[in-house]
Amino acid sequence: MTTLSTMRRTLIAALALSPVLAAAQAPKEQPPAPAAPKSFRLADHRTFTMKNGMRVTLIHYGSVPKAVVQLEIRTGAIDEPPYGPGLAGLAAEMLLQGTVARSAVRISRDAADMGGSIGASAGAVATTIGGEVLSEHTARFVALISDVARHPGLDKADFERVRANALRDLAINMQNASNIARQQWRYTVFPDHPFGRPFSSEATLKALSMGHVRNFLDDNYNATRAHLYVSGVFNDAAIEKEIRYDFSDWVAGPGPNVVRVKPATERQVAMVDRPDAVQSTIIVGLPVLDPKDPDFTKFEVADALLGGAFGSRITSNIREDKGYTYSPYSQIWKRQSASYWIESADVTTKDTGNSLKEIFAEIERLRNDAPPAIELDGIKQNIVGIFTLRNSSRDGMVGQLRYVDEQQLGESYLTDYVRNVMAVTPDDVRRMALQQLDPNRMTIVVVGDRKTVEAQIAPYRPIPHIVP
Repeated sequence: MTTLSTMRRTLIAALALSPVLAAAQAPKEQPPAPAAPKSFRLADHRTFTMKNGMRVTLIHYGSVPKAVVQLEIRTGAIDEPPYGPGLAGLAAEMLLQGTVARSAVRISRDAADMGGSIGASAGAVATTIGGEVLSEHTARFVALISDVARHPGLDKADFERVRANALRDLAINMQNASNIARQQWRYTVFPDHPFGRPFSSEATLKALSMGHVRNFLDDNYNATRAHLYVSGVFNDAAIEKEIRYDFSDWVAGPGPNVVRVKPATERQVAMVDRPDAVQSTIIVGLPVLDPKDPDFTKFEVADALLGGAFGSRITSNIREDKGYTYSPYSQIWKRQSASYWIESADVTTKDTGNSLKEIFAEIERLRNDAPPAIELDGIKQNIVGIFTLRNSSRDGMVGQLRYVDEQQLGESYLTDYVRNVMAVTPDDVRRMALQQLDPNRMTIVVVGDRKTVEAQIAPYRPIPHIVP
């Protein structure tokens, strides 16, 4: 017999459940479509060139009382002689070991007193000296950077310590399979060129001397190759006055060096043995168009869709679906006349061949069929979001302007970037894959256990040309 209280409980339960049932039966509500990205606007800035050829860009950004100051000198690995890979890095490190007037301790302390720090590093084509300080000390920081760049003390004991640190860092780096793969890949693709030597060697570092560093600085550090960037909150007139005072008497010197690049353009496979390694490091790639090409932004979108974004096709395939690797990625190394595209992955040893198979399958899929518009739209939104983040800081603004200056792109590259990305079509992406990502021209490097991996990569080795 059903009691009144039982009926009440049943009715209450039914009423409580009815919205859930209704919601389950109702059509799923879709999230609103994202708004169209806003066009990028450069912060207020101006650039001028001093009589000695040094360029200066002053960028007024934000309201926090801080300023980034970076001196870029157009020299780096590209100016290293064949016997001296690693020389540009040693030279940059020596700058912070002391000047004619300041010890290393004083350099560090002076920067700290300004609310910041100072660093120096050499890259492929440029060396950067600078940091971030409180706005009230921006002029003093400019003077410190000038002293560091122009008046290095070059003490022999300091050099011995810097070289010892470089040897230690090299030993550590060359224990990393990814670095070994990168060294081998670059050497294979850029033979007889500084870009083919991303790391030095123990013998080379031991053979380099203080005289080599001094000559490198004398030959490559000058006003013509220099561009000073100041970004943040500062007094424009006061900073310009300080810059002219500190740098006007710097010798002009020759312009940036140009070393012609003749990259390899045929299928090559290189294997570096790491006996009993539990995983293989793979790099697959080839030379591609450089940033000055009108289609470069389209190729950037194609790269992001294929392997450059976390939700990209290769990542979804060999990470999410197959579980061969944890962190695959693709990227474009952007240099005039020497840009390249690579896909990298650390994969389980037994799946080395399968990983190559899936990577090439995804490349071929994109070459054969244009991607769905909805997939492409998500990738483009991601690219625009990352671009916006890169421009949302004092340091980021300097980085973006340095990039367009180095690549000689013009500021319209930045102001038109969002519009150009959003204008890329599925057919554009397929065309870029078809034109740029030819598997028959790709160099493959594998670092792993040769006895296990060799048979897996054999199908990807080029067929020898037999002369009748």
